[in-house]
Amino acid sequence: MSDRLFIFDTTLRDGEQVPGCQLNSIEKIQVAKALEELGVDVIEAGFPVSSPGDFNSVVEISKAVTWPTICALTRAVEKDIDVAAEALKFAKRGRIHTGIGTSDSHIKYKFNSNREEILERAIAATKYAKKYVEDIEFYCEDAGRTDNEYLARVVEAVIKAGATVVNIPDTTGYCLPDEYGAKIKYLMEHVDGIENAILSTHCHNDLGMATANTVQGVLNGARQVEVTMNGIGERAGNTSLEEIAMIFKSHKERDIITNINTTKIYGVSRMVSSLMNMPIQPNKAIVGRNAFAHSSGIHQDGVLKNRESYEIIDPKDVGIDDNAIVLTARSGRAALKHRLQVLGVELSQEKLDKVYEEFLKLADRKKDINDDDVLMLAGKDRTAMHRIKLEYLQVTSGVGLQSVASVCLNIAGEKFEAAASGNGPVDAAIKAVKSIIHRTMTIQEFLIQAINKGSDDMGKVHMQVEYEGNRYYGFAANTDIIAASVEAFIDAINKFVKS
Repeated sequence: MSDRLFIFDTTLRDGEQVPGCQLNSIEKIQVAKALEELGVDVIEAGFPVSSPGDFNSVVEISKAVTWPTICALTRAVEKDIDVAAEALKFAKRGRIHTGIGTSDSHIKYKFNSNREEILERAIAATKYAKKYVEDIEFYCEDAGRTDNEYLARVVEAVIKAGATVVNIPDTTGYCLPDEYGAKIKYLMEHVDGIENAILSTHCHNDLGMATANTVQGVLNGARQVEVTMNGIGERAGNTSLEEIAMIFKSHKERDIITNINTTKIYGVSRMVSSLMNMPIQPNKAIVGRNAFAHSSGIHQDGVLKNRESYEIIDPKDVGIDDNAIVLTARSGRAALKHRLQVLGVELSQEKLDKVYEEFLKLADRKKDINDDDVLMLAGKDRTAMHRIKLEYLQVTSGVGLQSVASVCLNIAGEKFEAAASGNGPVDAAIKAVKSIIHRTMTIQEFLIQAINKGSDDMGKVHMQVEYEGNRYYGFAANTDIIAASVEAFIDAINKFVKS
């Protein structure tokens, strides 16, 4: 008989903590609905006490999805738990995820406490949360660096206090796979009452071992995995949902099954990448654009003779269909609507009409439209309410010439023009924008996402701008990479210009 592995997705909580990846409530609902269609069991929707935005997101996601459990994160603090319970009042199935650090490092330096006091706080928080909901998950923060004997005491105590799931996070990504697997095995063998709760993994990728540690946790008894789409998350990220789903789908001999509809993986991956402005590295397992590409002549010959020679996964199993409808300037609304639905995006007829108009303009400049283009068009209205907009841009540049740029900005309905020269067309254009804005800003990071197909493809620019000690993130996409660079700079400026 197969063992059921529960998928706990924290893209909207841990994943969204990445600088520059913040979503508004509408975008979070869009992702949550896509995760529901993907088949995740638990959606961690936010940390309600942290901000009104997070609180509202948990409320609205609870209303928007039907069958997944909606989880809200808290510290082992009564106020946190009160606020989480209030945010979960509309959830069909609600879970409070509370906890505290259990490693000696956290106990001594973070809490200025001792083991016995931390144990008492863990029990008290679990019992307090149990007053609101039946489903309680307790996290032992920094469990990866907590000694197993003390960790077992905490786990046993919170299960007796009412915890239904106990999370064993490798918070710093420090553990080796054999160490993490042994930790889960120790808990399975030494915790009285372990049969009354599910052990959960939550592994970070600081040393590149998040997926390996998670797999070892599952093989040693954990039956919930905490993951994110594309492995996004703090620092080096979290365990990738798509990797865990496809590992156990590929290794059927392990008799571990998930509820994931793997054919939805590619679409949800692209949606999350687009909405969070987080490009997917080409060689990313499962969803990277090179994951099923073969350039070696020997590999190409082998795949043409028999796909399984070099591919252990059928691309169609993750939603990559070589026979998918190709979008061009001759495609109609129905084809565009179908592609958006495949990517998990539902639009009203009015919104579809507007996106279709932009689609035709783009299609006239490109030979064909890819999924990233479609998602960019669907989300383009996010900049419609920006106070500062690029009205026009003209650049003169060439070999042996001084680059000069003229720009016109629309600022709250009033137009301002400026021209500047620079060390290249992008530098000239950004200097012209700065001369209008009159603020001292420094570009800290400037990333042009790799272009997929030819010189007419959409260029995607991610930019990090520092202003008065704070960092702001901008994103833009355009077939003109210079225009995309300026629009990304303006997008970042709009984040801090309030009036």
